Amino acid sequence: MWNRSELKSNAKLALKANYWKAVLVGLILSFILGSGSTAAQNSARSSTDGLTDIDPVMVFTVIGIILAAVFVAMVISILLSIFIWNPLEVGCQKFFINCKYGNAELGDIAYGFKNGYAHIGMIMFLRGLFTGLWMLLFIIPGIVKSYEYMMIPYLLAEHPEMTRQEAFAESKQMMDGNKWDAFVLDLSFIGWTLLGVCTFGILLVFYVEPYIYLTRAELYHALKNNNKSVEF
Repeated sequence: MWNRSELKSNAKLALKANYWKAVLVGLILSFILGSGSTAAQNSARSSTDGLTDIDPVMVFTVIGIILAAVFVAMVISILLSIFIWNPLEVGCQKFFINCKYGNAELGDIAYGFKNGYAHIGMIMFLRGLFTGLWMLLFIIPGIVKSYEYMMIPYLLAEHPEMTRQEAFAESKQMMDGNKWDAFVLDLSFIGWTLLGVCTFGILLVFYVEPYIYLTRAELYHALKNNNKSVEF
């Protein structure tokens, strides 16, 4: 059984041993996680003022153009997620996993492009899609599902040959009985996160975020060692 203090202690040791590389990869991962769902949200905000006394045909034309632009932006966002952001995310998690083994290299971030590229991208896209659909239904079940799927990028980082069904089932089994503890683990970083915000993000970049990512990788190692359903 794992505990938070042990995971955090191991993460601190790994951060100390891989500091500058962990900071850089953490910065890349934070950018990826923050960019996945924002591309299509900014296109439809600025075109509905001053439409009174305008030809209705013109109004419908403008609305059609806006909807088409939003659709194109959504398609581009999805393609970027599948073919760029998702493989990069798995590669970044590969780096943080390897910090445990002492052989983490910056080249690990390209792992997803060299091993199962589109396959990894699609599984990660479906992970985000399913989580988002659950969030649309109810917030709490959506959060629960996000923790149920939490281990998928780590599993793909070590087993890119996994099918979608295997990755989802394995993550579900690993997180069974651990979702609440993982949630509490994330909550335990609130103080660090607030302190990082107070430093205008400087502390977040140079300590807090790589510390969090390494702690989550340590959680993966702990759950992996407790899970006997597949050969690791």
